[in-house]
Amino acid sequence: MKLNQLRDVVAIAERGSLRAAARHLSLAQPALTRSVHELERELGVPLFERRARGMTLTPMGEAFVRRANAVLSEMRRARDEVEQLHGGTRGSVVAGLSIVPHLAMLPQALRPFRQRYPNVELHLIEGLYPTLEAGLKDGSVDLYIGPQPERPPPAELTQEKLFDNTRVILGRKGHPLQKARSLRDLVDAEWVTTSITHRAEEEMGELFARHGLPSPRLALQTQSALTLMVALAYSDVLAMVPVQWTKFDLTAQALLPIPVKETLPAAPIVLVRRAGLPLTPAAELFVDLMRRGGHRRTRG
Repeated sequence: MKLNQLRDVVAIAERGSLRAAARHLSLAQPALTRSVHELERELGVPLFERRARGMTLTPMGEAFVRRANAVLSEMRRARDEVEQLHGGTRGSVVAGLSIVPHLAMLPQALRPFRQRYPNVELHLIEGLYPTLEAGLKDGSVDLYIGPQPERPPPAELTQEKLFDNTRVILGRKGHPLQKARSLRDLVDAEWVTTSITHRAEEEMGELFARHGLPSPRLALQTQSALTLMVALAYSDVLAMVPVQWTKFDLTAQALLPIPVKETLPAAPIVLVRRAGLPLTPAAELFVDLMRRGGHRRTRG
């Protein structure tokens, strides 16, 4: 089994056909076909179902591709690590970040990271743990920073709490309900769900019910920070968001916190990465800079 065979199988799986994979890899299609056939003979099972419009993975192929992705990701990290330990500044870091680290940690991390590693490609994915778990496990995502998952990550991943968190209610400046001081004053409001966790809609209903109030009226659902900003700034919807929104310059100019008396809990912010396998020097620096940004925000 050769590394180029793993690369070939993954390329076909990602692009759905020999022709597209050959074009992506700059290989002749017969050479790619031969590579896959040799690997299937060695394994003794078919990895793909050949169809008129492309190729799809068999169940054995799906299992193999998961492992192949992990091997290829580790090879990428090995190259990056040797390059960076030797004083080089090339490579890549793939980080999954929820909205909180985007607002509270990334602004302080970007400039020093780019200064130290100007040629490292930083690939940032806005998302929550459930959508990033598979990438963390197969190594295509280096790390996740965001709300603590509801269930502990699997054994191959490790979790570190960075800081506790809380939430506030935000609306546009001049909002008709900006003088409200309790959730009861907001029962007639319309809300946009936020992505503080992957089940924000249920969380809001549970919070209102805890105070003997009917479930809030949901007008908009989004996992995008940009959509949330636009909705809050240009309509009368409200959002229950991490407190870091109030300290971010771009949102503080247009949005106003509504200081209700109730405590609005939020999940702690955590770092999730693979257990037992080190990050590259560039990824370690990125994590360290993000930690520092989080400490400054929580102290401030």
